[in-house]
Amino acid sequence: MGMKFDMGSRTLSTLTGQTQGSSEDLGALVRQLVAAAEPLEGKFNGAGRTAFDDFKRNADEIAASLNGALRSILGGQKGMDGAFVAGEHESADNARQSMASANFDAARFSGR
Repeated sequence: MGMKFDMGSRTLSTLTGQTQGSSEDLGALVRQLVAAAEPLEGKFNGAGRTAFDDFKRNADEIAASLNGALRSILGGQKGMDGAFVAGEHESADNARQSMASANFDAARFSGR
């Protein structure tokens, strides 16, 4: 049983827009997590305190790393979108050229 892959011409650009929004959200979510944990800051001791302090200190770096990874994904999506659109245009051009050079009169079955 075969699987049909059908993708509209706007699919990749829509996906790119959604990924862009997600990348901005991720960094904001990391910062929101730090802000939400602020009231707990004085309640940790020992290893828990160390882990919390490390996370808080590295929150910007974590957010930047996540955003960087998503930017790489975005770059790939934009590249795929460009290739897809170019392929779609080339396919349409080839079809037009083939139709222009076809001899439709020879394909008619009715005699003259």
